[in-house]
Amino acid sequence: GKHDLVKGDLRRIADVELIDQNPIGRSSRSNPATYVKAFDEIRALYASQPLAKVRGYKPGFFSFNVEGGRCEECEGEGIVRIEMQFMADITLTCESCHGQRYKSEVLDITFRGKTISDLLEMTIEEAITFFSEKGAKTGAEARIAERLQPLKDVGLGYLKLGQPSSTLSGGEAQRIKLAFFLTKGTTSKPTLFIFDEPTTGLHFHDIHKLMSAINSLIEHGHSVLIIEHNPEVIKTADHVIDLGPEGGNAGGQIVFTGTPEALAACRAGYTGKFMKEKIKRQSGVVPPDMEPL
Repeated sequence: GKHDLVKGDLRRIADVELIDQNPIGRSSRSNPATYVKAFDEIRALYASQPLAKVRGYKPGFFSFNVEGGRCEECEGEGIVRIEMQFMADITLTCESCHGQRYKSEVLDITFRGKTISDLLEMTIEEAITFFSEKGAKTGAEARIAERLQPLKDVGLGYLKLGQPSSTLSGGEAQRIKLAFFLTKGTTSKPTLFIFDEPTTGLHFHDIHKLMSAINSLIEHGHSVLIIEHNPEVIKTADHVIDLGPEGGNAGGQIVFTGTPEALAACRAGYTGKFMKEKIKRQSGVVPPDMEPL
């Protein structure tokens, strides 16, 4: 919209990323492991096993996105869909691979007693433990655990490695995208990340994990803009812009800009009242009232 002045050094931001709740990946076969690039390492690990080398299996043979080792009956999904004319489609376990996604010859290849199908059925937390056990010897195992760790850090340790993207909620998809950027560490260029209500539907403990992950982005030199109504998030901000005073056509005005503590003392709008109660409960100190902007 119209403005009088834009301040700041644009060179401090090299890119902008919107972390929304749209589904991850480009197909229903996308899953948490493929999105954070852990599955590339997993396929390479299975291709390096002795029996796989004897048979000449390459990493691509362990992909369920292309022809090769995947089950062609279900095209690597583990399920088949039956279209219904006047009702929702029915999904059934594939009778050819019994939901394992791969041909039987692929399942002959094991790593520490686990087939690649077994691995995809593990939760993220179980997989991290599996690849971090004392018996883990290869650098590949460490790299896999390292790529999966951000998924656990954002509170998604309960998801299965191979959980289809179509079964993920919008909030889960959003946190997987956040985890992907956390895997980059300090190697990526300074980026402005924009989140649209990332705490929707989250438990208090999950909100704490999410905010810790977002703070990691800031520690890596990035900037974060969050559109949010949750006081637990607002109170952690360095700078707050409160729009209002009402919603829809009765809103859109800048009611307040400043720190959360100063917002709690603002008498205009509604956000300040909630922040005042939040800060009062936490510190036992009631902020003095301020005049609105």
